Amino acid sequence: MNEMTLAKPTFPAPDHDHGRCTADAMSHAEQVCVRRAQKFTPIRRQVLQALLSSHRPLGAYEVIDELAKSMPRPAPITVYRALDFLMENGLVHRIESRNAFLACAHDHDETSMVAFLICDHCGSVGEIPAAPVAQSLNAAARATGFAPKLSVVEIAGTCAHCQKHLGA
Repeated sequence: MNEMTLAKPTFPAPDHDHGRCTADAMSHAEQVCVRRAQKFTPIRRQVLQALLSSHRPLGAYEVIDELAKSMPRPAPITVYRALDFLMENGLVHRIESRNAFLACAHDHDETSMVAFLICDHCGSVGEIPAAPVAQSLNAAARATGFAPKLSVVEIAGTCAHCQKHLGA
């Protein structure tokens, strides 16, 4: 399934029901793991829960700090392994420019082409389908004899909520 369904807004409203948002994302993760016959172990669940604590990307050590609030501090390798699993199953994305990770509740796999919209003001990250753009970039790269492997599109700017707040 290379299509991405946008059942959720790109940037949730600041006053949205974050508890419901987190519960929906955890339920989605459980369904993905069942569908793929993958084990959603306690540490994988806890790492995803830490990432779901906000709509901002977190670095691995920020995930560790978040987890350490409610459990013994996990070893970095443990968290990185959980992050790898979550990325392989399309439940987490790595935001390259921030060297950070973002929980994803969209229904797509790790090969789907997406673009990340990164708000310079509030730090929130939105996700939109980007297959046509990525396909064009990959075709242009191939035309030069280059063999593209991974396309990551990150666009910095100002989200609609911050634009309203800033009067931009």
